[in-house]
Amino acid sequence: MKTTVATVLASLFVAQAAFAQAQQPTPSPNPVEEQEVDASQSDEELPAQGTGEAVEAAPAVPQAAPGAGEKKWDITNPRGATIRQVPIRTDEGTWIDVDVSPDGRTLAFALLGDIYTMPISGGTPTRIAEGLAWEIQPRFSPDGSRIAFTSDRNGADNIWVMNADGSDKRRVTKEDFRLLNQPTWSPDGRYIAAKKHFTTERSAGTGEVWLYHISGGGGVALVERANEALQKELGEPVYAPDGSAIYYTRNVSPGAIFEYAQDSQQSLFEIEKYDLATGEVTTAVSGYGGSVRPQPSPDGKYLSFVRRDREQSQLWVKDLSSGEERMIYGSLDLDLQETWAVYGVYPGMDWTPDSREIVFWAGGKLRRVPAMGGEARVIPFVIDDTRSVADAPHPVIPVSPDSFEAKIPKFAALSPDGRRIVFESLGKLYVKPAAGGEARRLTNDSEAIEAWPAWSRDGERLAYVRWTDEGLGQIVTLDANGRNQRIVTEMRGHYAVPQFSPDGRTIVFEKREGGYLTSPEFSENPGVYRVSANGGTPQLVSRGNSVPQFGAANDRIFMMGREGGNLQLLSTDMNGEAKRVHAQGDLANDFRVSPTGEHVAFKQNYEVFVVPILPGGQAVTVGEKASSLPVVKASKGGADYIGWADNGSTVYWSMGPVMYRATTDAMFRRAPASEDAPSFVPPETGISLARTVRAAKPTGTVAITGARILTMAGDDAGVIENGTIVIEGDRIAAIGPATSTPVPSGARMVDAAGRTIMPGLVDAHAHGPQGVGDLVPQQNWSTVQELAMGVTTIHDPSSSASSIFAAAERQKAGTLLAPRIFSTGEIIYGAKAPSVYARIDGYEDALAHIRRIKAQGGISVKNYNQPRREQRQQVVAAARAENMLVVAEGGSLFGMDLNLVADGNSTLEHNIPVDVMYDDVLQFFSQSQTNYTPTLVVTYGGLAADPYWRQATDVFDNPLLVHTPPRMLLAETARRTKAPDWAFVDDNSAREAKKLAERGVKVSIGAHGQQSGIAAHWELWSFVRGGMTPVQSLRAGTIESARSLGMDRDIGSLEVGKLADLVILTADPSADIRNSDDIERVMLGGRLYDARTMNEVVTGDARRLPYWWE
Repeated sequence: MKTTVATVLASLFVAQAAFAQAQQPTPSPNPVEEQEVDASQSDEELPAQGTGEAVEAAPAVPQAAPGAGEKKWDITNPRGATIRQVPIRTDEGTWIDVDVSPDGRTLAFALLGDIYTMPISGGTPTRIAEGLAWEIQPRFSPDGSRIAFTSDRNGADNIWVMNADGSDKRRVTKEDFRLLNQPTWSPDGRYIAAKKHFTTERSAGTGEVWLYHISGGGGVALVERANEALQKELGEPVYAPDGSAIYYTRNVSPGAIFEYAQDSQQSLFEIEKYDLATGEVTTAVSGYGGSVRPQPSPDGKYLSFVRRDREQSQLWVKDLSSGEERMIYGSLDLDLQETWAVYGVYPGMDWTPDSREIVFWAGGKLRRVPAMGGEARVIPFVIDDTRSVADAPHPVIPVSPDSFEAKIPKFAALSPDGRRIVFESLGKLYVKPAAGGEARRLTNDSEAIEAWPAWSRDGERLAYVRWTDEGLGQIVTLDANGRNQRIVTEMRGHYAVPQFSPDGRTIVFEKREGGYLTSPEFSENPGVYRVSANGGTPQLVSRGNSVPQFGAANDRIFMMGREGGNLQLLSTDMNGEAKRVHAQGDLANDFRVSPTGEHVAFKQNYEVFVVPILPGGQAVTVGEKASSLPVVKASKGGADYIGWADNGSTVYWSMGPVMYRATTDAMFRRAPASEDAPSFVPPETGISLARTVRAAKPTGTVAITGARILTMAGDDAGVIENGTIVIEGDRIAAIGPATSTPVPSGARMVDAAGRTIMPGLVDAHAHGPQGVGDLVPQQNWSTVQELAMGVTTIHDPSSSASSIFAAAERQKAGTLLAPRIFSTGEIIYGAKAPSVYARIDGYEDALAHIRRIKAQGGISVKNYNQPRREQRQQVVAAARAENMLVVAEGGSLFGMDLNLVADGNSTLEHNIPVDVMYDDVLQFFSQSQTNYTPTLVVTYGGLAADPYWRQATDVFDNPLLVHTPPRMLLAETARRTKAPDWAFVDDNSAREAKKLAERGVKVSIGAHGQQSGIAAHWELWSFVRGGMTPVQSLRAGTIESARSLGMDRDIGSLEVGKLADLVILTADPSADIRNSDDIERVMLGGRLYDARTMNEVVTGDARRLPYWWE
């Protein structure tokens, strides 16, 4: 952007005048995000009907936001929270921003989200901003009378000002979605520049430098993003002393996409200078090791900055006249160049007014160092006060009840007459009367998976996909009573979503690709196809589109496609020609056209909305707040598997085990409604499709004898030498020394002499595929691999609900070989990614998302990067109300991590990104009720455990990784990138986690799905790399993980009454942690498996299915 200072000032004065007028709404400072169209478009302005040309829908008339009727949320006193005051007594701190007053006599600094002032010589600080709000980055005004700072006390990060004594706190900016931080005063004290963070479809994004008048206003962008997709950081703005320019830092690496662990030895970040008069941007500092945190000296002659040398950050000074650069302090804490740094790559620092010294934070202390070089001095301080911490929900989770409710019936479809429902449960199709009654199997097929059922328009026939892992898929038709099956597709393949034409003569479907969980064979020419309902050779209709469906006509196929980032509902003729676009939406993620072609249902924010379709193929942009056409929210509480019945007069959808329906007559009037007419109310009751299923559990008694047993009971390994374990059914009936633990007569015996037994691993932060495009195959090699490597329970905090909960149910029912599976389903995500964006405008919105996940089978929810603090607190409050775990991720943001702890999240996922946690953080975290899963395999801040162990071991030669496709394994692990030990930070993060564990925080492993099976062991090994003993590490992988998840009554240690989930090893991992993968056998719930074959041994004769590559 090129502009003049006059333009900037004029814009600001206009904004200031508008702000002062009578309650007029401030124009959005972000027009790019709000592409508004005049609601008064005339017919002449619209494209001709049938052209398929997209038309932007007009914005909704301003209405009360969904949460607008609620009482204003107070982040200092969140709803339902029990707040405790915990003491903090320390003379050191973590990630401290510091500023020097203009007279050089006073420091202002932030520690643990509170702001303090004290004499520059040190002493006892005075707290001037405190409470549950997170307040950081203080900056004195040029006259020293006020302090600008970043605060979330109004619910979201904004720039505030207060008097230097902490009084009269006032908000300058009023952002409610973008994060604003890092204020810097203009030398005349009239303006504040700050960094505004812009997300993309990920929470990762970039910054812009914005300028605000001190009295308010919408602000003006000075330094703008290169494009809306950019995910490379820009920030740390600071005014030049003469007010002519603003310095800032920018990630200058090529490409738009954020990359973890970028090479900080390169010139990754550079300091740029924006000239306020001309808009010219020049590079002020660059060089190997990067250049961040610029701070000009008051006399304008020098610029201090931070640079990396190997694993050490250093403080440098550049002479702006000569260009000479010199390092003046070599022991800074590690900067954040290798992760994203929304709040700055290094904490704020400042010069003394005489330009002779720099005051900064390093090594937990405030320090001052001569700018020309010399010995640094500590500025001592002692904090003795408190912090607010909310209690966290920690429900007890029953791991293996005798029966369970199947909560995730898939593909539920209402018959055209509205009388019957067909759905898939546990891999089989069922039919149930809509009026009530028992569900019955549609077929007697005991072998195959049955998926994607679809009714013919007359309700007489059904089409579905029959799948076996060996034979792949076939499209099958049959009568509605389950008889007269016919295979329609001549060739087997990866088929999905069949649909009948209105006359029943044609079936359209998707042909997809395999190659990961399923065989890569028969993957040629994917796309949308049509075939005669009587069978024959399918004909390709379209490539690149999906979900084919019909409206009223037999000769036009509706499909979903994408263009310009928007999902589109389009149609073509039967040959894929004569394309028309009917609807599109930037946040829509599903379209279903009605049988008459008069309406379309679309899904956004997990809800279903219905909108009329314009005649002739006129295209409109849809959204929940669009107003070109009436848009009705049909559902409340979530929606999956949307469809139509009753010739398009009824729309239906499922949520968890319930099907809901609503009529278009109730949603759309035939004439304008009177002002007092009641609006449509989404249904709150529906048809239950739940089934109570008995869990598959073994019977009989098994005794394992002669082993060294690491029970993990008590506070150590709980070792039993020459021990015996007696198992009845799926639980441990007795355990102890052989001399005092009799073996019942008739027990099946397992001789484990010379072996070591430990509990099965509990992966508290797992990821991995559970299905392929909503198909959960008969066997998932990835989960078999996990089980073979001793992982007997996984908790996945981000997955597809319809796949993972279906897989979990099949595992419980004994039809899927896998560890025990628990999950959050989809994340409650703050970035506007259409498939997972979860809008939260108030507590009720948060509660609806939590209840949706609970209905689907979740035991936990993922509180993931909602941009406003109040939103994150609302998720916690709702989870607490529903007695669910709330696992949170701060996305490599130190401040967000710490306020997630303060707000009472059950766990903190991923490592806190600082290299060292000093005593303030250790005290604070250890007095909370939040547990910690640092996921060392993907550590923020540098190279993580995953690349470390790939370079340090021959992963491809591990004898137990035979359950991974061999060519894939070789490709992923054979050729490796080499780096020195100092480039890896997994051990540093493990070192800090050990400090927390020793203070009572429950620290868990989290393998993050990095390499199936072995990644859980990388977690164990890296904990030991960071200083844990092997036993401490093993506890993090077993009992501590189980305690963190509320499952320790059933798993995590080997004790009487607990589930028989255990691992038999040929070497002792408590002596050498690298022995943890020397696994011979694995027992899950009393069933014993050979780790190399994953066939059941001793306890039964079940055989795993062949893999597709065998």
